[in-house]
Amino acid sequence: MTRPAGRVFCLAKNYAAHAREMHSEAPAAPVVFMKPASSLVPPGTRIRFPGHGTELHHEVEIVLRIGVGGRQISTEHALSHIDAVTVGLDLTLRDIQRDLKAAGLPWEVCKAFDQSAPVGEFLPITGPTDLDDIEFGCWVNGTVRQRGHTRNMIFPADVLVAHLSRIWTLEPGDLIFTGTPEGVGPLAAGDRIEVEASGIGEFTWEIAPAEPR
Repeated sequence: MTRPAGRVFCLAKNYAAHAREMHSEAPAAPVVFMKPASSLVPPGTRIRFPGHGTELHHEVEIVLRIGVGGRQISTEHALSHIDAVTVGLDLTLRDIQRDLKAAGLPWEVCKAFDQSAPVGEFLPITGPTDLDDIEFGCWVNGTVRQRGHTRNMIFPADVLVAHLSRIWTLEPGDLIFTGTPEGVGPLAAGDRIEVEASGIGEFTWEIAPAEPR
């Protein structure tokens, strides 16, 4: 069943190796930020290079979809609230992020711009599915950039759902970008990005030049 997308929850620093490559410590609790619906991009769409920054980076992630809403969900029952899974990208303007971090300012400008969340087609979860056993990766122009495995998440899927539901009432269609492994890197106009996850599928996008200013 196709569901309209709801809110887009994103996790930062949910892989220890990525935290290290960003010169940061692994968090003691999930680090959450959000993106608007305008950030979502279906497979095959050309993505405009955002004109307000210069260093666009790819961050491949496993994405979960909430099928059954709820609040104060226990970790024991959390997985039953997920109805589909896919793979996507958290596109980040790294130069803008550095400036925002240095000033202690929010991240929306570098993380939540239009087309910043390319997302693949969702695979419905119809039976037992081990969300802690998904291998995934990102390729740019045919060269592998990132490889990850969900068993290396600091906070696994059940913990993320339970944590989010203690702050927000989760609703059907809400998406959870679960964090990226190490290997993030730059993108340029003309690049072809491919993401793939075992048992889920392969999805591609192309980076188009920025709009004239």
